[in-house]
Amino acid sequence: MEIKQLLINLILFGVLPLWGIAGFVDWCCHKASKIEQTSGLKESLIHSLMGVQLGIPILLGLLFEINVLILLICIAAWVAHEMAAHWDVHYTTPLRKITIWEVHAHNYMATLPLYLLILIGVINWPVVVKLFTLNWQGQFQLKPMPYPHGGDHYLTAYLVFMGTLCVFPYLEENYRCFKAYLKNKHLNGVSH
Repeated sequence: MEIKQLLINLILFGVLPLWGIAGFVDWCCHKASKIEQTSGLKESLIHSLMGVQLGIPILLGLLFEINVLILLICIAAWVAHEMAAHWDVHYTTPLRKITIWEVHAHNYMATLPLYLLILIGVINWPVVVKLFTLNWQGQFQLKPMPYPHGGDHYLTAYLVFMGTLCVFPYLEENYRCFKAYLKNKHLNGVSH
């Protein structure tokens, strides 16, 4: 097996699942700290925003051939995710206890996207060269992947995996926080 395929397999079966596991551990920490009673809906929505910020480039990378457009989207999404992560911690720290487990989960969730971006760059080095030399002609179309990475069923399996570990838990967190927000708003409105 050639090195390029080994690196693709590392992404598919190592980095991407590990990011999902770290996200689930983070969600467990939020639940244990009763996020809905402390930092609440705002923090929960920030978490959802960060998931979308990385979910979009992941899907693009799994569905389409990597070109300058995809790399620019990946870089922009990574920068936006870093800014949102900083905002999240800055907002949350005074409102609830962030346990050592959550700190470790954050470490993985912050570094894995960068490593993923680096691996994508190594695998697609000619595209990186085009990006930095501004040789962008013909690099802004979405060309579907001729053969799906990981085989015909990888994308479906990965989406089910991420749905189970991240999407549905964080939707549950949003719902729990929204309910608490409405309850607090109602209680505050009744008491005045």
